[in-house]
Amino acid sequence: MKLLKSLTAVAAALVITACSEAPKTPAVDTKAAEAKKEPAKPAEPVAAKTAFWEMYKPARAWATDVLPLTLASNEVPGFTPEGGKYPAWSGVFVSPSRREARTFFYAIADYKDDVHKGVTSSPAQVWSGATPKSKPFATADFATNSDDAYKAVWAKAEPWVAKHPGKKLAMFLANTNRFPSPAWYLLWGDTKLGYAAFVNATTGAPMK
Repeated sequence: MKLLKSLTAVAAALVITACSEAPKTPAVDTKAAEAKKEPAKPAEPVAAKTAFWEMYKPARAWATDVLPLTLASNEVPGFTPEGGKYPAWSGVFVSPSRREARTFFYAIADYKDDVHKGVTSSPAQVWSGATPKSKPFATADFATNSDDAYKAVWAKAEPWVAKHPGKKLAMFLANTNRFPSPAWYLLWGDTKLGYAAFVNATTGAPMK
């Protein structure tokens, strides 16, 4: 009987001790916690190829024979283009079999009612075909990125830009009869007061 009372007392003591222990907290993944604390990096302007390949995916889904026709830089309020990189780009793609063209947009942030962060596109329009001033080109001919095109001509453009502060740069990629391959057209300012330069989009060499 004494043994039973003794065992009961020990069991009761164990229960009380167990109940009085502080609850254990689950292990914390310190790396995951630190990652959550880090603020998201702000969106930054991108070079043309980054935008081009994002636009090309839905363009290729629209038409398997799709070809690029033009690529142009775009500005977005609150973001500053730098060194041939922009917060938004627009590209016109054509389908020879459909005789249609579609404009696609890539942006790092919303900046128009119909242009949002990521890729958006406009409805297809009738395309009459290549002209001497506007010809589609193969993606393989687009080897020189916009930031590399910028670097190729900046040394010569810099003195003019320094004398005309505030003149913004616009970049345009197209294929015309003027040059043997697609070319980057860079224009600081405008056609009335500006500095223009051309860069071969295949070789990366400046052109006259």
